[in-house]
Amino acid sequence: DREIVLEAVKKEGLAIGDADKSFMKDREIVLEAVKQDGFVLDFVDDSFKKDREIILEAVKTWHGALKLADESLKKDREIVLEAVKHDGSALKDADKSFKKDKEIVLEAVKSYGFALDLVDDSFKKDREIVLEAVKQDGYAIAIIDESLKEDKEIVLEALKKVDKDSLWSRYSSYLTPKELLDDVDYSLRNDPDILAIVN
Repeated sequence: DREIVLEAVKKEGLAIGDADKSFMKDREIVLEAVKQDGFVLDFVDDSFKKDREIILEAVKTWHGALKLADESLKKDREIVLEAVKHDGSALKDADKSFKKDKEIVLEAVKSYGFALDLVDDSFKKDREIVLEAVKQDGYAIAIIDESLKEDKEIVLEALKKVDKDSLWSRYSSYLTPKELLDDVDYSLRNDPDILAIVN
């Protein structure tokens, strides 16, 4: 029954997988399903990968949705902006022009500090972008421009995130704050505020 499937996918998008295959082509059901879980896009009818509204909703809930989108939608600024707000790594699947778009880059590094490695090199010198990147992941300090490694605020923000919130520190023994000092300008290595975080 269509109404039962519609109600089910409004609660759990992946419930579409338990329904009759015909519902994989039903736009209303697919739209409600991707609002709950963009991963649904991976197994519904391919025609939806060209549907702007479906893709816009899918990128809000699944990082891989932009990769599956039609090439024309990878050039859609609103879609790309929503995708990187959810997961900055989605920038790798966007049209290359967005790697030079400051607003897109800023949103990307806020959700994934290492998105800084996916963008135009000029952003590695942009203080605002770099500060947001290290606030999200302190280890991003390793890829910023040397000139900003002597910026005390950036270094402090980076060190605050190391060993606490970074994906690297949660899943490996990447670097301790003390070891990360090797990526900091020499002039700051003995700064009392920095040493207070490191020690």
